[in-house]
Amino acid sequence: MRVGLYPGTFDPVTYGHIDIIRRACSLVDRLVIGVAINRDKGPLFGLEERVAMVAAEAIPLGAAVGCEIEVHPFENLLIDCARDVGASVIIRGLRAVADFEYEYQMVGMNRVLDDSIETVFLMAEAQHQAIASKLVKEIARLGGDVSKFVSPSVNTALLERFGV
Repeated sequence: MRVGLYPGTFDPVTYGHIDIIRRACSLVDRLVIGVAINRDKGPLFGLEERVAMVAAEAIPLGAAVGCEIEVHPFENLLIDCARDVGASVIIRGLRAVADFEYEYQMVGMNRVLDDSIETVFLMAEAQHQAIASKLVKEIARLGGDVSKFVSPSVNTALLERFGV
């Protein structure tokens, strides 16, 4: 069984993330979505909320395409998380060149830590390249419509969080 790990903070999960999850399912039999506990980023949603949002969006998608999906919170090194869940590949989504520069450094470090775990980059589909969770939160906070970027349930959670 080929196991992949798709890590992120998913604060909140967007259609861009869902696109990468859908496409990653064609590469692996089991996809573990690692929801990072990143205290430095100061997430809008708590860990349990983010895990629940990702699970609600991703698990039905995985079932529809025949891919087992697990949502797994983690706070350790990404490479250690990959080992913990038995992943042989780390899936990363790229939107722009700036993403690649950061990810390139991460791959280099991860390869030194464990060269048996590969990293695969999936380019975001054109309609999702501009979507960033940070921007989605800012638009929602200022009362803008984010329904083109997130699912209805995530949109509702954003509206409730910001009292809009």
